Amino acid sequence: MSDVELTEAIGRSDESALAEAYRRHASASRSFALRIARDRNLAEEVVQEVFVTVYRRLGEFEGRAQLKTWVFSIAVHLVQHYFRTHARKPGDRASSKGTEIQALVDQRENGPANQVERRERYDALDRVLGQLDEGKRLVFVLAELEQLTLVEIGEIVGANPNTVATRLRAARQAFEKALARFQTRELGNEQ
Repeated sequence: MSDVELTEAIGRSDESALAEAYRRHASASRSFALRIARDRNLAEEVVQEVFVTVYRRLGEFEGRAQLKTWVFSIAVHLVQHYFRTHARKPGDRASSKGTEIQALVDQRENGPANQVERRERYDALDRVLGQLDEGKRLVFVLAELEQLTLVEIGEIVGANPNTVATRLRAARQAFEKALARFQTRELGNEQ
């Protein structure tokens, strides 16, 4: 079933279609929200609110973009709204132990040595991402971790692809600097 057919079915109050949309996009939405917000509870709230919003705003989906892109744009707006309405201090961020990255590592059924190594890598990535400001982290996560195109990212953040490319270049530079600081501080410049 295509995205347009799926949204039409949801518009007809087809509960199985809404469940299918949730099945297709909830995990990615949760993962995305967690990477940006760095708070497991907020990510769960965002996913719930995303699908309530999808249901309420179906008439606005025109099928020009993929349903995933539209769902991500709703998630972006909800996370940004949360940060605007809840002035958070740097110390208010969730610890890296509360991230989905950590949960994903815990779910892996590999040997203990591989599990520890993977956990350390995901923890390091989470800590480096945490050093980026919200805007740079958003564009970086969408491009590098979610593998969205510049056009898709532009639709989500409300910018043209050239602006997204400029923002992504700045985000990559900020990530590289944050990574270098992390390596110097945490690893004693060993790689």
